[in-house]
Amino acid sequence: MSTELSALKRTPSPALIRVGLLLGIGLLVLASPAGAQMLDEMIGTPSPQGEGWDGFSNFLFLRDAFLNLTLAAVLGAVIAYHPRRVRTTDTLEEIEARKVSIGYAVIGSLIGILVMEYGWEVGFVLFGFGTLIRFRTVMRSPQLTGQVIFGSLIGLMCGLELPHVAVLATGFDFVLIFLLEARLTYRVDVRGLPLDRFAEAAQAYRAVLSGRRFNVLSETKRPGRGRITFIFRMAGRHTLKEIEGIFEDQVDPALRGSLDWEVD
Repeated sequence: MSTELSALKRTPSPALIRVGLLLGIGLLVLASPAGAQMLDEMIGTPSPQGEGWDGFSNFLFLRDAFLNLTLAAVLGAVIAYHPRRVRTTDTLEEIEARKVSIGYAVIGSLIGILVMEYGWEVGFVLFGFGTLIRFRTVMRSPQLTGQVIFGSLIGLMCGLELPHVAVLATGFDFVLIFLLEARLTYRVDVRGLPLDRFAEAAQAYRAVLSGRRFNVLSETKRPGRGRITFIFRMAGRHTLKEIEGIFEDQVDPALRGSLDWEVD
């Protein structure tokens, strides 16, 4: 038994093996003539300088950057809202992943704009910064992760003396959020429904959500547990209290259950 334990202790972890392989590959690349030339270019190439506030006078660059960001958002939406995917989506995470895809497409476009305009050194900075966020920041959803990455990039652009790019990206993202969040997606888990009248209770809640203000995206029934889950969108802005009031007004008290909400 002790021999097996000592053998396990001597076995390197997969993470250490990966790090060792990466270091070995890096040393081989640097030892090669091409790697040495690349290293000389990296050392000899001056770092790109930001334009500062004078960048706002570069109207052609701002126009092209805006068009590139718009194109990235449109193409991201084409992929995210593919008809086949829309028909098979039935969870809140899958529904909200469409917005995340558009946001990440815009982030990728923004990084490409900076690299093309100010050099690949900026790309290395962004890559290292993004890696730090990826492994040291834990968010509850991909949407919030994208928000943190975007905000970090904007702050980084300010630090690189690129305020015109930071302002353009902020304004674009501000408008994009309005478009993507025009209609909130709700998930309500109705629990504690009467088992002997489950079908009737489910129909009662379904009837409420069948009105013109609601658009039901998914419905999952668990008769054995007395639970039913709806994912829906609602026209206009309403608080959860207002929606709960609609359920209380239109669902028979004998058929009601407790509501557990998630909004995204």
